[in-house]
Amino acid sequence: MKVALLINRGNFEKYSNWKNYGWEITHYGNAAPDIDKVIASGAEAMVVDPMIKIGAEIITKMPDLKIIVSHGVAYNLTDIEAAKNAGIYVCNNAGVNAHPVAEQTLLLILAILKKFRYHEDKVYAGKQIEAKMACFESGLTELSELKVGIVGYGAIGKALISVLRPFGCGLYYYTRSGDHGIEGVKYMPLEELYATCDIILLCLPVTHETSGMINKETLKKFKRGAMLINTARGDLINNEDVAAALNSGQLGGFGADTLAPSPVQADNPLLINLTEESRRRVALSPHIGGITAGCFTRVYDRIGNNIKAVENGRRPDCIVNSL
Repeated sequence: MKVALLINRGNFEKYSNWKNYGWEITHYGNAAPDIDKVIASGAEAMVVDPMIKIGAEIITKMPDLKIIVSHGVAYNLTDIEAAKNAGIYVCNNAGVNAHPVAEQTLLLILAILKKFRYHEDKVYAGKQIEAKMACFESGLTELSELKVGIVGYGAIGKALISVLRPFGCGLYYYTRSGDHGIEGVKYMPLEELYATCDIILLCLPVTHETSGMINKETLKKFKRGAMLINTARGDLINNEDVAAALNSGQLGGFGADTLAPSPVQADNPLLINLTEESRRRVALSPHIGGITAGCFTRVYDRIGNNIKAVENGRRPDCIVNSL
């Protein structure tokens, strides 16, 4: 089996356990690939970083290719229709990073609620008492006092419910498939969820319907002062509109593990449009929610099993292109 790896080589060598599979493996790294070299590899299986585009210009010129596997959950940069037409499975790693992403989401929530960045700066500046006295006067908010709305009920949405339950906050959710009858979690239509909840968590893939779903008009429907957390995909939000909502106070806080376009640059519209006061209500991380040792080990186990399945004439798991 010839396998082309368009992923970080060091990550593969540290976390994979493929030494005894007997495959012919070629590494191309996780930068933009040399298309001609990838095509010339004659690969039967391809493992792809979710941030690398695999278009029809590659797929249609690789007659031996049987399976393309995303190294992560996203697969929107792979032409799944071209792959389907060529009889090539496209698979992802749905759910494999659900719990660590839920942990990252919780970190961002608490960082904003407890004003972590602002208070840490005060400590470094030798102004601990000033910060502490301000808290005596205004108090900090407990998560248990708030209503949390989860938009999406996939693997990460389910993991978030599990992580948040012990905090005693009110839990609400919306999904296009309707009410799943989850004990202790109330289903709400989307606009009602926006208007009701103090914290909105985005747990959705990027599709034609969801791209830019958080925009100027959507944000008007949010409860004033609500917090928005996005640990899904940066393309779900309009950067300028979120910055404006933070500056006006319509949004009380914003946390994100991902912004678009990626990789994030210093001149990103969301970053450059925030006032100094608004930045105190923002918590950002560099798209690391699913980057854990445990997650990588699970990823390579699943990818390896999927390639072996195809090698032995069986259907792989987590097919996303309806083959």
